[in-house]
Amino acid sequence: MNKCIVFTEKDKAELISEPVKAVGDNEVAVRLHYSTISAGTERANLIGELNIAAGVIPKSVVFPRRAGYSASGTVIETGKKVTRVAVGDKVLVTWGNHNMISVIDENKVYKIPEGVSMSDAAFALISTFPMAAIRKCNLEMGESAMIMGLGILGMMAVKLLRAAGAYPIVAVDPVPEKREKALTFGADYAFDPRDPDFAEKVKEVTDGGAKVCIEVTGLGAGLDNALDALARFGRVALLGCTRHSDFTIDYYNKVHAKGVTFVGAHTMARPKYESSEGWWTEADDIKAYFGLLSGGRLVMSDLMGEYHSPEDAPEVYTRLINEKNFPTVQFDWSLLNE
Repeated sequence: MNKCIVFTEKDKAELISEPVKAVGDNEVAVRLHYSTISAGTERANLIGELNIAAGVIPKSVVFPRRAGYSASGTVIETGKKVTRVAVGDKVLVTWGNHNMISVIDENKVYKIPEGVSMSDAAFALISTFPMAAIRKCNLEMGESAMIMGLGILGMMAVKLLRAAGAYPIVAVDPVPEKREKALTFGADYAFDPRDPDFAEKVKEVTDGGAKVCIEVTGLGAGLDNALDALARFGRVALLGCTRHSDFTIDYYNKVHAKGVTFVGAHTMARPKYESSEGWWTEADDIKAYFGLLSGGRLVMSDLMGEYHSPEDAPEVYTRLINEKNFPTVQFDWSLLNE
């Protein structure tokens, strides 16, 4: 039997047992080592908001739902037409679920390079979200960059902007502990967006305003604050998936007059087969992530907050709903009592 984390109803996660799916000709079965919680997406699905995977606002809230799209594991079975991987290979699993055994199309798994830990590998797909957002903003070396919101994507953006040569990097979040951590990850400054002088502080350290903004709050107020601190001709990547339209922005003064560019940065908004300047495929971004890790240009181990057995899922997801400073969490499937 398989063990799977399922959002069985609004605000409720359970670990359930179900039969393991049969492996098709072009599929592989992977026994997971780690699967990473993508806090924003999974919280939205857990509390009954937008189903991100479908990319549409449902007419009614439907459960059960599943999540867990970035994981690592070992191939335990392959379909007869599979050529990319073999039994025993350690792989990244993309767009799967928090399942003990993931049965998935071979094109959604990637071999993990030697020297890359299974825990670091389980961040790979999630890392490509801020990576693509940065690319879409056409960041150049020495340009100032601001990250609005320091959840897992925002923290990854800090690290990736550092690797990309942004300066200075300004990290923004209302939670003091997150701001302090961002400074250890490579941010040059960290500010509270609730500070009445927030925009002026950003302009002071960036010589007039941030050139690039990675907006990860998913809140109208966060975007509005970001625009106040943006430079003329600044670029904003909308990575945070703002799910509500109940806010107002002074588009004339904050966008139109300043020549600001908005870029839709949902990870599905990318080329499928061939990369070009600023627009890379998912596969190429995954390769880049592994390369940065292998080359020592990127460190992810210090991003980890907590490891949990999948049996802890009910308590972990209750915390996700309620905690403002929810840590980075991976499920360690080796801790599972089968």
